[in-house]
Amino acid sequence: MIHRKLFRLKLPTQTLLLGKRTLIMGVLNVTPDSFSDGGKFFRAHRAVEHALSMQCAGADLIDIGAESTRPGSAGTTTLEELRRLLPVLQALRGKLKIPISIDTRKAAVAEIALGAGAAIINDVSGLKHDPRIAEVAARHRVPLILMHMRGEPRTMQKTPFARDVMKDVTHGLRASIEKARNAGVLKSQIVIDPGIGFGKSFQQNYELLDKLPELAKLGYPLLVGTSRKGFLGATLALTRKGRTRSAKPAPPEDRIWATAATVTASILRGAHIVRVHDVAEMVQVARVADCLLAPATL
Repeated sequence: MIHRKLFRLKLPTQTLLLGKRTLIMGVLNVTPDSFSDGGKFFRAHRAVEHALSMQCAGADLIDIGAESTRPGSAGTTTLEELRRLLPVLQALRGKLKIPISIDTRKAAVAEIALGAGAAIINDVSGLKHDPRIAEVAARHRVPLILMHMRGEPRTMQKTPFARDVMKDVTHGLRASIEKARNAGVLKSQIVIDPGIGFGKSFQQNYELLDKLPELAKLGYPLLVGTSRKGFLGATLALTRKGRTRSAKPAPPEDRIWATAATVTASILRGAHIVRVHDVAEMVQVARVADCLLAPATL
């Protein structure tokens, strides 16, 4: 059994302890084209209701994104991203008691979102899209999540995958960390994410989950997001007879138990934070997985 190292993330108004138990990051997509919920929370009032419901369900953090980075997505302008995002942040101010992470690849969006109440920056491009995000994080002294993405969202599942996924992810994360540190981000304020589903084959996603302890050796807390992702749908589409693929992968809303399996695996392999859509269910999953990891927590 692995030993999960303890870390402390300093937010503007509190400090998060990572490692004693798994933290649940609830996903809130305020986009019309999310792969997982198809624009279900695109309207501000519905997004606010969902954020508050995830808090009640046990989320420790809410990750709000206003630009879809699903495979094949084309990107969003800064103005459009802010138009979607700001009404939600403003409406949640004073109501949401848990920290907000802003999921963006743009420094301008991150800067304004922090001013509107966000406390963490989550950059799925690992500073490749806009390296100035690191400067924003350093200036505001907020945590920065660096995710590995191979390629760009529009083409990342069409271009060739890395021959050695662990080498590719490790090298990419090291480069992202170096950029962040050079911009003044403290080591203690960095979280890394292997980027499950972002420019990886279905099999490579499983390999990354299995080898999370190797990524932990980089010395940073781990965030893992497997929730409802395509590799789970493809796995569920495999028929028992002959192990052939069916015509249609399981839809995102039918991947909850597959997600639960990978959330458990992530925790047992060292994840400090899991990013999920189905908060109430994954709170239960994480609680039991934490007891397996450290029986003394019972």
